[in-house]
Amino acid sequence: MKASRGNLIFTALLVFSAFVVGMVVAGGGGMTSPAYSAPAPQAVAPSVAPATPFPNFADLAEAVLPAVASVQVTTIGTADSRGGAPFEFFLDPRRRQPQQGPQEFRSDGAGSAFVISPDGWMVTNNHVIDGATTVIVVLEGKEYEAEVKGGDELTDLALLKVEGDGDFRYLALGDSSSVRVGEWVMAIGNPLQLAQSVTVGVVSAKGRSLRLQSDISFENYIQTDAAINRGNSGGPIVNLRGEVIGISTAMNYQAENQGFAVPVNTLKDIVGQLQETGSVRRGYLGVNIENLDEDAAEAFGLESIRGTLVTHVRAGEPADLAGIRNGDVIVRVDDLEVENTRALIDYVANKPPGTQVEVVLIRNRREVKATIVLGERQADVLASVAPSNEEGELEWLGLQYQNLSPGLRSAEQIEEDVDGVFVSDVRPSSDLFDEGIRSGDVITEINGEPISGIADFERLVADVGSGNFLRFYVRRVRSGGRGFFAFVRVP
Repeated sequence: MKASRGNLIFTALLVFSAFVVGMVVAGGGGMTSPAYSAPAPQAVAPSVAPATPFPNFADLAEAVLPAVASVQVTTIGTADSRGGAPFEFFLDPRRRQPQQGPQEFRSDGAGSAFVISPDGWMVTNNHVIDGATTVIVVLEGKEYEAEVKGGDELTDLALLKVEGDGDFRYLALGDSSSVRVGEWVMAIGNPLQLAQSVTVGVVSAKGRSLRLQSDISFENYIQTDAAINRGNSGGPIVNLRGEVIGISTAMNYQAENQGFAVPVNTLKDIVGQLQETGSVRRGYLGVNIENLDEDAAEAFGLESIRGTLVTHVRAGEPADLAGIRNGDVIVRVDDLEVENTRALIDYVANKPPGTQVEVVLIRNRREVKATIVLGERQADVLASVAPSNEEGELEWLGLQYQNLSPGLRSAEQIEEDVDGVFVSDVRPSSDLFDEGIRSGDVITEINGEPISGIADFERLVADVGSGNFLRFYVRRVRSGGRGFFAFVRVP
């Protein structure tokens, strides 16, 4: 019994000793939070950005906050010079109301910015500083008067420059193309003039278009649930390594924590031009394009949805001069395989005007090559029929249509160079309604064949056998004449 009791005591002491040693080892190895204290980095720069994420959000905030500034903007002007901006919800709403006549007014706004180089280059949103008389940034408790060095309306990005006595702390620019949905991020800024506020969340989605501008080609927002409020605009969104992956730009007031950021790769594409010239010049094709889906691919006789569909070619623009037509599917430009519209837009926009590009496209199931000399994209880029009133209707299509008479052209302001049939009604249960066709549209082609009136329309529809696709090309004359395709399978 004594021997057994002694063995039990020895075993208990051995287990207790092992437990104590294990706790010491675990604490020293960072397995328990009280035992770990990470040293704060001395600089926020590409050369010292850690290869692994910061161990916690507090360390991350401590590292990046010194490079984030609050922005105070003052605009002095006359009352009739003011105009609403699509991003105005980020600005200070407390503005003086204009008096009668061209009275002078003062408008004060607030936003955020961050430093991207030790010599004081800073990034913010273009809508934050657009038209500003003075721009003051507050960085690490010090005020600096910033010079606006350039801005780009299409991406809503702008560059500021401040001068200091020494080097500034700055943020590394990451790679937004490698950002994953669900990844942790931190937003830093000046919401409601509460400087250096930090919120965290995840990347909710990528490639969002909010239709905040007339030209939505460059809307490619990262969505996050990290809280973004009025005044965050222009502030950085960083990953767990402290690298900028986006610039806070917009928010949804009707939802909780739906914030949107311009991807940092968009900034990297244009920052050189902004620094050198203060503006951005972009190559331009002069076409409207859209992604393909399976129905569109089958309707055009394509083997896959790879490529981008030309839905409208603007008369007299580079693509038109090179012979590009609506219905063409661009699959390659120079050495780049065009997977979707974003790939083509980004490639062309990054080429200077006057550049010659070679495109490969599919037209009527055949490969065609064309050479296009790029024009220059502007910020406001979006901007003969028998005289008969005869009407027609195809019950199975759920469509009513009529010829383009002179009176109808005048009433609907339809240009003489637009031929086809006028859509007078579309049943809501129709497949064409689901495809987006509405009364007031003009159908100008079926399966690539032009239409001059009802007779052509009905003949071309009748020529397509059961199980095959009808491919309608439609002009929406009430919205500037933009074109699009609609696809319906014949029953």
